[in-house]
Amino acid sequence: MKMNFFDMVAIPLIARVCLVVMFPFSALDKIAHWKEAMQQATSSFLPGGAVLLVIAIFVEFVTPVCIVIGWHDRLAAFVLAGFCAVTALLYHPFWRYPHFWAKAGDGRSHFWDFLKNFGLVGGLLLITVGGTPMSASAVLKHPLSSAPYGSVSSMGSPASSSNQ
Repeated sequence: MKMNFFDMVAIPLIARVCLVVMFPFSALDKIAHWKEAMQQATSSFLPGGAVLLVIAIFVEFVTPVCIVIGWHDRLAAFVLAGFCAVTALLYHPFWRYPHFWAKAGDGRSHFWDFLKNFGLVGGLLLITVGGTPMSASAVLKHPLSSAPYGSVSSMGSPASSSNQ
């Protein structure tokens, strides 16, 4: 099936922008609210809060641009995924709050931030490992799975190869 500009450029570009749009704003927020950002950076066991903060700002500014324009995008997505995972583990330890699930629990926001970070990790890893581009019409024709194993029926026989 022939793919057009919409399939090859517009949809992937929109998806990438949506995935990373928050990071440059987060970097700007760290700059604008340096004192508060420094408090968070020094709240983990890692030394060198100012250095960590500068690295975070750099990662949050540079990697999204690389991902959107496609310049070393897999490496950038891998670095940003690592950043999100480390940030979740170091700065959103919801498990340290005994009542994190309670409506007014202290760690409730940490729980959701932790999960959101790992949701971003998943999306960024999809960019890292790539995928088979498909036309929008092929997605509409077979909307339930994009994975190669998704075209195999429950009986184990391959489905029609017209989905690619």
